[in-house]
Amino acid sequence: MKRTIFHRYLSAKVLPIWTILLMDVLIVMVSTLLAYALRYDFRSIFMESSSIDKTIFLTVAVNVIFFRAFRTYSNVLRFSSFVDIMRLLLSLTVSYAIVMVVSAFCSSFLELNLATLSVLFMAYIINFALMACSRVGVKFLFETINFDRIHSANVFIYGAKEAGVNIAKAMRVNLRNHYRLRGFIADEPELIDKVLMGVKVYANDAQLIDALLEREVNVIIVSPAKMEALKNSDMADRMLAHNIKLMTAPPLSEWNAQTLNPNQLKEIQIEDLLQRDPIEIDIHKVASHLEGKRVLITGAAGSIGSEIMRQVASFNPYKLILVDQAETPLHDIRLELQDHWRDIDAVTIVADISNDTRMETIFREYRPQYIFHAAAYKHVPMMEDNVSESIQTNVHGTQVLADLAVKYDAEKFVMISTDKAVNPTNVMGCSKRICEIYVQSLAKKLMKQGGRCTQFITTRFGNVLGSNGSVIPRFRDQIQKGGPVTVTHPEIIRYFMTIPEACRLVLEAGSMGQGGEIYIFDMGKPVKILDLARRMISLSGRQGIKIEFTGLRHGEKLYEELLNVKELTKPTYHSKIMIATVREYDYDEVKDRIQHLVDVSYTYDQMKIVAAMKDLVPEFISKNSCFEMLDDKNRP
Repeated sequence: MKRTIFHRYLSAKVLPIWTILLMDVLIVMVSTLLAYALRYDFRSIFMESSSIDKTIFLTVAVNVIFFRAFRTYSNVLRFSSFVDIMRLLLSLTVSYAIVMVVSAFCSSFLELNLATLSVLFMAYIINFALMACSRVGVKFLFETINFDRIHSANVFIYGAKEAGVNIAKAMRVNLRNHYRLRGFIADEPELIDKVLMGVKVYANDAQLIDALLEREVNVIIVSPAKMEALKNSDMADRMLAHNIKLMTAPPLSEWNAQTLNPNQLKEIQIEDLLQRDPIEIDIHKVASHLEGKRVLITGAAGSIGSEIMRQVASFNPYKLILVDQAETPLHDIRLELQDHWRDIDAVTIVADISNDTRMETIFREYRPQYIFHAAAYKHVPMMEDNVSESIQTNVHGTQVLADLAVKYDAEKFVMISTDKAVNPTNVMGCSKRICEIYVQSLAKKLMKQGGRCTQFITTRFGNVLGSNGSVIPRFRDQIQKGGPVTVTHPEIIRYFMTIPEACRLVLEAGSMGQGGEIYIFDMGKPVKILDLARRMISLSGRQGIKIEFTGLRHGEKLYEELLNVKELTKPTYHSKIMIATVREYDYDEVKDRIQHLVDVSYTYDQMKIVAAMKDLVPEFISKNSCFEMLDDKNRP
């Protein structure tokens, strides 16, 4: 019974306003009595009872009025802040100042003497001290006693400056039943071994693990300001090796009403730990190209296309034309537009880019000025088994869009390519290389003709983290199911970039391109897929998950290249974007050969189609595929 009442009033509930007001009135009375006792002696309380009664009455009456005016009793005591204490000080100062003035000028009427002024001043000091202590005491009580101690996790906060302190404050207000603060971690020497919010600040050194284990800490919350430091150190690996969970909070600007709730604390994912420098783009230049324009995005429901849509939407386009043949994902994009970009005029169109008539109708009706072409089949093993679809969608679809862009006077056409187009070893990569050849040769022809023409830009980059069907979502799903995690080869490596940063570079490249360029992106250091899998398992906190090697898939190679070895690069004003100087093709010749390839694709004879692809792209050498026999025939 006592436990229930204690929990009800000291944990789950807040004190009623009248209770706080009554407590404050009692403090005013006690303060006045103590002031009289200190000014004279305790016997005066009984000898001067009439004078004391009038003083108490006047003091209480005036204070209650200003308690009401300043609403000093309306806040929840356990959430009291410095602002509440200052409001209390101001209320008491005004109240006692008025009481002193009344006492001085009406002393004969109230039968008070001037000595009462010294009593009132002492009462003012005592009153403020007691009321401030009452609030601090209640706050300390609730921060010290954890009512759900069994269910709360001991945490350290990495970051002892403003961002980390804000998290700690929010934790003590909204998250006290989930987490219990046991310490801070700092890199700054001047903060180490200091006491902050009642807990010690520890150094991020070799002894940190011992401190964590001693205090039974199983969670570290990383402040947003420390995420870069976490990525560039071995701290994450040290923590994960001891089964310590890593979490992070959003920046203060994203908190709801300046408070943090449990759902906003997220477990740190593998994407957060990849060591990558932040990518900046020329926002003003990009905006000048997109603002007020009719923008067409193909593959708009895919990982890249949808992110391009989000970023383009922030530049206030005149109209968005979103095309994809996947109905349900495109419907999701429509709902997202309704939720976040109601003011943007956007249309979502279900269409196949290889359908000449359908695409002609779209171009005729909307006349896009800026085109981002992200629609393509991209999964290597799938395209090894469906060669005709790879040609009809990737190659012919690009050809249809490029020709319509010229016919309807589009200003720019930005095509999304892939690192798999360099020295392709699979059908998908070769199909994208053919797209590059067609677009670049068309751009060269238009530039020779002179005058205003559509500028064709190609962008090449590697794998994007978290894209549909990519390795990270697959690993995450396998880990959630208890394993095993399947890796094709222990030595396989890949370049990775996050979806938002890849799309930012696409926008930047589109704005800087003059026509005919193939831009490649600095993808950073390649990542060993085996190491990626191991780190994801550690991040999950699960034990006993095995890694199995399944062998390279059809058309897959151990490493990807962003450039052909015969190619050179030229720098641009952006350190992350370079221009590839590649072999140039004559448009008329390319057009006929690609048309022949498209015609052959409708025979659905896979060997015949791939032979035509290899004839068009001689560097296409199949790997781990049944099409290797075509390369054997061509070898002397």
